[in-house]
Amino acid sequence: MGILDQVKDAMKMRAESKKIEAMLKKISVDYSNGGITVTAKGDMTIEKIEMVPEAYDEVKAGKPARFETMLLNVVNGALKKVRETTQQEMMKLMQQGGVGGLFGK
Repeated sequence: MGILDQVKDAMKMRAESKKIEAMLKKISVDYSNGGITVTAKGDMTIEKIEMVPEAYDEVKAGKPARFETMLLNVVNGALKKVRETTQQEMMKLMQQGGVGGLFGK
């Protein structure tokens, strides 16, 4: 394999990597608990946090630490769920021969 072939392969891998990044950004999951809903994206970012007014009851009752723990648990739950979803999608890609053959068969 010559240097030209290596450059072509590197360019192909870069293009396939961009396709995978775009696919991951399209993945979105919701995780809810205790009146809090967190939406996480496949690129491991949090897109949205929504709360019903009752979710603030702990704060109003002078127990912000309980609210913070609840919020942290929901965020972590959303990230775990999106990580599992992205892993499943990546497995599907590999079983189908990868994005444009990147992962082979």
